[in-house]
Amino acid sequence: MSLRRSLPPSEPAKPGPDPASVAAVQKMLRDAKNEREGRKANVVRRIMTHPVRAVPVAFLMVILIGAALLMLPASRTDPDADAFLDSLFTSVSAVCVTGLVTVDTATFWTPFGHVVILALIQVGGFGIMTLATLLALLVRKSIGLRGQLVAQTETHTLNLGDVRAVLLRVAKIMSTFEAATAAILTARFWIAYDQNPGTALWHGIFHAISAFNNAGFSVYSNNLIGFAEDPWIITPICLAIIAGGLGFPVIIQLTRGETKPRNWTVHLRLTIYGTLFLLIAGMALFAAFEWNRNETLGPLSLTGKILGSFAGSVFPRTAGFNSIDYGAAAPETLMVTNILMFIGGGSAGTAGGIKITTFLVLGFAIWNEVRGRDQVTIAHRSVSSSSQRQALSVALLGVAAVVIGTMLLLIFTDYSLEKVLFESISAFGTVGMSTGITYNLPPSAEWVLMALMFTGRIGTVTVASALALSARPRLYRLPEERPIIG
Repeated sequence: MSLRRSLPPSEPAKPGPDPASVAAVQKMLRDAKNEREGRKANVVRRIMTHPVRAVPVAFLMVILIGAALLMLPASRTDPDADAFLDSLFTSVSAVCVTGLVTVDTATFWTPFGHVVILALIQVGGFGIMTLATLLALLVRKSIGLRGQLVAQTETHTLNLGDVRAVLLRVAKIMSTFEAATAAILTARFWIAYDQNPGTALWHGIFHAISAFNNAGFSVYSNNLIGFAEDPWIITPICLAIIAGGLGFPVIIQLTRGETKPRNWTVHLRLTIYGTLFLLIAGMALFAAFEWNRNETLGPLSLTGKILGSFAGSVFPRTAGFNSIDYGAAAPETLMVTNILMFIGGGSAGTAGGIKITTFLVLGFAIWNEVRGRDQVTIAHRSVSSSSQRQALSVALLGVAAVVIGTMLLLIFTDYSLEKVLFESISAFGTVGMSTGITYNLPPSAEWVLMALMFTGRIGTVTVASALALSARPRLYRLPEERPIIG
């Protein structure tokens, strides 16, 4: 008998997974993962690349960088002071070219801090001017080939292929106006005020950049009150403010030799004539209310009163400088100033507010409605219904922002409605004027003003662009009804 155990018959080996099938499954999983990541990337890309979303994000990044630089000990005269909120507020005000401040710019910040503020003003002004212009070109590009040809023939403006030319021209225009203004101011500071050449040059450059960008920052504690009777200081600053507030499209058309009004586009007509009307009306009303007031224009000479009235009409157009104490101004003057601040300056410029064109388009719409006309016409041109809706939306959103901001300031502070409303409109219109309450506001009110400044600077441009870019023709019409109005 054999002791060897019998082994069971060997079973056939089980076949392994098919390499082709494994590769196919792995490829399917990779494709699914890449698709998920691609969707996430597309969402981020859409958020970052869409112009309406990219503008606020870009400005917010600059604001945060500016706040970080202002928080450095080298930026403040008191390195140990807790300046987080003051640094953030100043950065928002500078980038949004507003001019509202919670601390004395002349004494709180060091020369390095002044350089940071000036850089933020320049970046903010250049950024809003170029971005607003490029967004306007993008809006026009979306109207279709035939509309583009008609628009380009009538306006003689640039197209999207000239983006580099737009940037260069904006930079050239800004540097030209700023250099000319700085040269005049430097000479005046040096000759008439016995400043050494270096200080005079720095003060001239700072105020020139602040003026053209409609920022209103000054290295003097009393702003421009000390120069109220000096035409060689007030006049160049006012002219720089007006030039910056006209907007790049207007300046470029004028520099191309289009000086005959009959050849002007509707936008150019509205901006030029609207600016002249507001300047003359504002100057007349300011003089009427402040001419003999001892707290403001009363003690000044005839030249000082005329300069003060002119400045009182120019500065509220989003510049923010002041040559009088607005805390002592008459209530009528504050009301006129509120109106000028809310309207603002020209589109695609450094001015804020709802813009002159928005205000005048609504005015012409009302006038044509009163006359019983179903079409809004300006200078033998019709204004599209979409432009009227965009103007109405921008104006009503501006009113809503001011109302909400005023309500919150009333809740957070004990100041009167008159002062709080002035502060709220000044912030939304990126003006920077104040009746003197900004220094004493609680942190909650400062956050409200920062939100208003950011909304007023970025909101009007992005809202108008978003409305224009999202416009789509409807292929059908719904039954019409006429609700009772009024």
